[in-house]
Amino acid sequence: MSFSTPMGQLLDRQSPAIREGEWLIAPPLDEGLLNGARQRIWSLDHLIAEVWRKHGHEVVEGLTPPENMNAALLFWPKTMDLGRWWIDQINAHCAPGSTLRVVGEHHGGGKRVPGELEARGMSYQRLDNARRCSLYQTTTVAGEAGEHWSRFEALDLALVSHPGIFGHGRLDDGTGMLLEVLPTLEGRVIDAGCGDGVISAWLARQGAEVTAVDINHLALEATRRTLEANDLKGEVLPSDMLEAVEGQFDAIISNPAFHQERHVSIDPARKLIEQASKKLAPKGALYLVANSFLPYMDLMKKHFGRVEVLKETSRFRVYRASRR
Repeated sequence: MSFSTPMGQLLDRQSPAIREGEWLIAPPLDEGLLNGARQRIWSLDHLIAEVWRKHGHEVVEGLTPPENMNAALLFWPKTMDLGRWWIDQINAHCAPGSTLRVVGEHHGGGKRVPGELEARGMSYQRLDNARRCSLYQTTTVAGEAGEHWSRFEALDLALVSHPGIFGHGRLDDGTGMLLEVLPTLEGRVIDAGCGDGVISAWLARQGAEVTAVDINHLALEATRRTLEANDLKGEVLPSDMLEAVEGQFDAIISNPAFHQERHVSIDPARKLIEQASKKLAPKGALYLVANSFLPYMDLMKKHFGRVEVLKETSRFRVYRASRR
C-alpha cells in the first residue's frame, strides 16, 4: 500500500497493517487504504463514503452505527470533542472487551488520547510511535453513547449544534454578516453547506421553500433539529454541494468551507460556483460570504454575467452573482 499521511505511514509499520474485514475503520481518512484489501468503514462524510463505496469497500454512512462491531480502528480527529464522541459511540455499540486501536497525530490531539481512555476506565498500551503519531490499543467497556448535542440562541432562533460542525456552538461572524445583507427571499432556495442550520432556519422563517445540503451527516442532523426546534420545515439531504439536487432554484446561499485539514482549498467553493450557474432560475442569484483574501471574484465572473460585493470588511466579503 502507499500511504501519504503520517497516521497511515505509522499503520503501515504494523504487520500486516489492517487485515481484510478484520477492523471497522472509523472515520476513514487515509486514501492509502482505498486500493488494498476490502475493508468495512463507518463514515459521517458523504463524499468520503462515496469514494470508498466506489472502490468496493463495505460502507456504513451516517449516524446510525454499524452492526456487529467486534474490533475498531479509530483515526483520531482534529476536534477533541468529536474524538470523545467516537470513543463513546464505539463503547456503546461494541461488546465490552472488543479490541479498539486509536491512531492520532500528536499535534492533532493524539497526545490526549491516553487521558480520554483513562477517564473511561480503559487500560491501554502504546503499540507504536513514529511520524509524530502514536498508535494505542485498548478494549471497549460498557458505556452510553452520551448526549453530545447542544443548543444556543442567535438571531431569535434556537440552534442545535454538535462537535465536528463548522462554527460549533456559536454564530459564525461571516454567516452573521451574510444574513445582515440578505434580502427577503421567496420560492425555492438552497442552503449549500448547511452546518447547524442557521441559514436554513432564517430562510424558512421568511417563507422560502428551503433545501439544505451538506456532506457532513452531523451537520444534516443538526439542521433537521434546528428546523424542528423552531417549528420550521425544509428538505435536508446529503450532497456534494449541488450534485444531488434537482430542478432550478430562485436563490442559492452559502458560507462555503475553505479548509481541508490544515490547508486552504477553494475546491468546494469552485464546485459550488460552477454548479450554481446551471441550477439558478433565469432571475435567480447566488449569495456567498467568504474571507476577504480568497480569490472568488474572478472565479464568479467566469460563470456569471453580473457579480457585486454587497458588503465588505477587513475579514469578509458578501457576494451576489446573477446571470445578468
